[in-house]
Amino acid sequence: MTISAMHPIPQGSCPLTDWGVLDATGPDATSFLQSQLTQSVSDLSEASARLGGYCNAKGRLMANFIVLREGPESLRLLLPLELLVALQKKLSMFVLRAKVKLQDASGQLPLHGVVGDAIPAELAVWQRQGPWLRLPDALGKRRALHLGAGPAGELPRQAWDWLEVHAGIPWLRAATSEHFVPQMINWELLGGVNFQKGCYPGQEVVARSQYRGTVKRRVQLLSGGTAEPGTELHGPEGAVGEVLASSRFGEQAALLAEVQLAAWDSDAQLQLPDGTLLSRAALPYAVKAPE
Repeated sequence: MTISAMHPIPQGSCPLTDWGVLDATGPDATSFLQSQLTQSVSDLSEASARLGGYCNAKGRLMANFIVLREGPESLRLLLPLELLVALQKKLSMFVLRAKVKLQDASGQLPLHGVVGDAIPAELAVWQRQGPWLRLPDALGKRRALHLGAGPAGELPRQAWDWLEVHAGIPWLRAATSEHFVPQMINWELLGGVNFQKGCYPGQEVVARSQYRGTVKRRVQLLSGGTAEPGTELHGPEGAVGEVLASSRFGEQAALLAEVQLAAWDSDAQLQLPDGTLLSRAALPYAVKAPE
């Protein structure tokens, strides 16, 4: 029996109160973020969005986010609220003489997750129309972010989180910040890294991981349990990974975890520290094998 058949997922919207908005405005907003993020923003239009990230000097992602352009001198980052203040503080250290202002706009722009037919059908994934931003589908359900007051139709937050996990897009939280180079969380597979854009903090490490085939860990989807971000994933011989997100919907449970590819490709049983046994499941996109 399929997941959706066992527990039908309703349509509707829910407020994403644990997400925040960081605005970068000013004549140098574009050039500043172009030099700081894993993603190119100089060619980003107001009609689309991109995934991006900010790395420390060792190439480890401090935060990952959705990047929007709001005008010629205005860019916007959407990300988990618990990382916003730290990201704003870190980016502010490098502003120097650049004419750019970084402002927490979370209180001015509520975000809602929407599932179903209210989403404009003509929108392609990562395209924008008015307050709508189309997200990748999950379990056959159309998904979007709505910037501003949400449309009618109450959606249980558990349903949204369930679809988020099955979309396979791992969002960093405070417990997992600076733990992974982008490839460990499939960020380049999801389009969150531009390898032609030039320098940014940690760029040499990220590029070396990409071109020397040194990535031996990837985010995978597992079913059968939930755990807080940062929880270790265990195999027969000890820790083999780390949980990034999990959800429970009805009687079902699933999680995204960064896992050693050697452990994933073996017959080893994977489990949480409390002994909960997990089953391997398929992400909605292909995960590359190591070079």
